[in-house]
Amino acid sequence: MAIKSIDILNVMVFQYSGNGLKLKFCDGLNVLIGANGMGKTTILKMIYTAVQWSAEQTDQGKSKRFLSFFSNSLKDSEALKNMDRKSDDCYYKVSDGTHSFVDGLSCDGSLNLEGWSGLNIQSVFIPTTEMLSHAKGFLAMNQKYNMPFDGTQIDIIVNASLPETRIISPSMGGILEKISDVIEGTVILEDDSFYVIKKNGQKIDFSLEAEGLRKMGLLWKLIRNGLLEEGTVLLWDEPEANLNPELYPLVAEILLELQKNGVQIFVATHSYNFAKYLEIRRKNNNQVMFHNFYRGNDGMIYSQSAYKMDEIKENHIMIADNKLLDEIYDL
Repeated sequence: MAIKSIDILNVMVFQYSGNGLKLKFCDGLNVLIGANGMGKTTILKMIYTAVQWSAEQTDQGKSKRFLSFFSNSLKDSEALKNMDRKSDDCYYKVSDGTHSFVDGLSCDGSLNLEGWSGLNIQSVFIPTTEMLSHAKGFLAMNQKYNMPFDGTQIDIIVNASLPETRIISPSMGGILEKISDVIEGTVILEDDSFYVIKKNGQKIDFSLEAEGLRKMGLLWKLIRNGLLEEGTVLLWDEPEANLNPELYPLVAEILLELQKNGVQIFVATHSYNFAKYLEIRRKNNNQVMFHNFYRGNDGMIYSQSAYKMDEIKENHIMIADNKLLDEIYDL
């Protein structure tokens, strides 16, 4: 089951007097691009919140926990409203084409699930901040104290700490081998801490690895735990952060392979090179769709979606890349 669309009206940076921002997604890999402050991470978190609400079970304080995906310090959903339009209608709606999740912020945080609860859509959110090196005692401390981390950062430690699955499909096994070659080993959880077991048998504390390799190690662990199977939604905020550019092609290939195996993917990136690798390595145009966010002359944020990077106007990551080339040619 794939996320087909999102509608946003007057939530955080998205300010509108009309019908709001409307996006349609492909079933494969959706790439969110744009300058800082355009709401890319916010959209990822809206989708993650909606997908988490698709679980049948309910628990006390569920709304507050999902509010923490946006920030650990939020008291209520009022804080998500656009500051200039708090008295106007405010909501975001995530749909699979048949069912939908609506968080109606203008109606005291009321929810309209429209058949959404019980879909049990599995999802994983990989935040920009690397978290596994903080795992020792983290979850116990978080239950007792108000830790300065949002819900997505907590969830990634929980997901990485789950038991490994017994059976790995051949395609996933191939991805694990590629990642293992990069990190020169495998990742284990032992005594509440993560380690990389190198191919020569050496055990390295996860925090001692380079941050880019830790990011690859986290991906290895999520796959090994069986969390990126068919029907899963993967949301990854800035995969290229702290990653050696030489690894961009490998990460692009892995994401395309996951997409091929039925994982719907949403990534937010500031890297033109990384986004371009996703475009040129795909087999079919509809595997990868680009969604560009930019601010109009009226100060509002708009979007444009396309299957090719060069079809996008106001593409700030491409503009920045071209400016660099211009400076090089002027030398």
